[in-house]
Amino acid sequence: MKIVLANVAHPAIGSRIPKEQLPPLGLLCVGGPLIDDGHAVELIDAELGPMALEDLTAKIIARKPDAVLFGHSGSSSGHPIIAQVSAMIAKAMPDVVIIYGGVHPTYFWREILAREPHVRAIVRGEGEETIRRLVRAISLGHVLDDVDGIAYIRDGEPVATRAASIIADLDSYRIGWELIDHANYSYWGGKRAVVIQFSRGCPHLCNYCGQRGFWTRWRHRDPVRLAKEIARLHREHDVEVFNFADENPSAGRKPWRAFLEALIEENISITLVGSTRADDIVRDADILHLYKKAGFERFLMGMENTDEATLKLIRKGGAIASDREAIRLLRQHGILSMATWVAGFDDQTDSDLLRGLRQLISYDADQIQALYVTPHRWTPYYRLAEGRLVVQQDATKWDYKHQVLGMTRMSPIRLFVWVKLIEAAAQLRPRALMRWVWHADPKIRHAIRWYYRMGRRVWIHEICNFILHDRVRADGRTVHDYLGAVQDHEEDALIVARSPKRDLGRTTMRGAVGAP
Repeated sequence: MKIVLANVAHPAIGSRIPKEQLPPLGLLCVGGPLIDDGHAVELIDAELGPMALEDLTAKIIARKPDAVLFGHSGSSSGHPIIAQVSAMIAKAMPDVVIIYGGVHPTYFWREILAREPHVRAIVRGEGEETIRRLVRAISLGHVLDDVDGIAYIRDGEPVATRAASIIADLDSYRIGWELIDHANYSYWGGKRAVVIQFSRGCPHLCNYCGQRGFWTRWRHRDPVRLAKEIARLHREHDVEVFNFADENPSAGRKPWRAFLEALIEENISITLVGSTRADDIVRDADILHLYKKAGFERFLMGMENTDEATLKLIRKGGAIASDREAIRLLRQHGILSMATWVAGFDDQTDSDLLRGLRQLISYDADQIQALYVTPHRWTPYYRLAEGRLVVQQDATKWDYKHQVLGMTRMSPIRLFVWVKLIEAAAQLRPRALMRWVWHADPKIRHAIRWYYRMGRRVWIHEICNFILHDRVRADGRTVHDYLGAVQDHEEDALIVARSPKRDLGRTTMRGAVGAP
């Protein structure tokens, strides 16, 4: 089959302001297996440019594909854009198979199939093996009822097959790196870059996160094979920066250490950036020199808040003492720390935010990323948030950088001012500025300067956007009115299990594939 992987352009500030783009790892992950099965696969990445919806549609139509696969790391905030483009393609090419995969469609398959009839099928969960089976069923004209992990229209109603088995061996499916021109992608201040993944899932139970439900359990790639893949990309394609997509790559100390040692053995000079938990940094105090030697220059640690009551509410499972110690240890080993801090919890007040600012400054993280609490109905936190008023009706702005939920004691403009002040005060404190100017490591000094330059543009852009374009107001509707009932992994499995059985022998469909 002739297949186009389509990556839409997202309006999020993080996509547009840095003027640097990373390749869409999810689409590349399904592209590799499809190529290996003999299909003609092409990636059209509208993030490069960015490409207008009309231009992206025209490019796809010009390729005359049999199927178009959509998926986006922006998940819910990317959905309205995918819906627009897919509808335009379906109108111009009625016979093309439109396929959609990712976190958002995994949990919104009923609504998408009911409201967007041009979507032929949805892949639920991991896509590498499911997509191979679906494409095979399409090309052979087989029924789709026996293909696990999909949803589609059957007899006029959205139905889902049973969940696909998780991929135990992540190295059994290769990434389709040949689908991109590496010269088009950069990060960290103009350095050639890719997104890489050591593991999937997370063993922790934070209630605002859907990692555990979507990926089911924590798994990792072969440490030596991944190290060799990174080395090959560096030597053959001059890739300098590897951004880890994992939420918690260091969850298993033994395989993580094996990866670090294997990468050190490759003897290459690269930059690694990623996310992890402060607890893991403290646990690995004795091997942090391996982190540095392997190439790590920054870790984002999801601290979420500095208030113990809030951490308990979201079941973070960490401790303020661990957060502080992790920052200290990273600095001791010449690795930057970025602390995420989330605002917008229902009962926050001026005094809460002032206390949060003081605590953030006392943490002394190198970089701060202020975010807004955002509900997703596939997380347990949704049950706590579904009755709250929505103040941002534009779903493309449900990207953690815009306030979504109304607050009992604070207006949107007041919260916005607080967040901007907290960002400025935390980043412009004298100690942080001194590191910007005088850090002894030239690579880290470059990273700090790049982040300040980008951060300044983002900060100003957000203020202008809020004043001139954002329409932040409540219209009386709650999160439940927008998104419906909770639909986490366990609830979704129950609904699929209750789906009525049908005659499998008479149900056929032209095609369905998906992207993770």
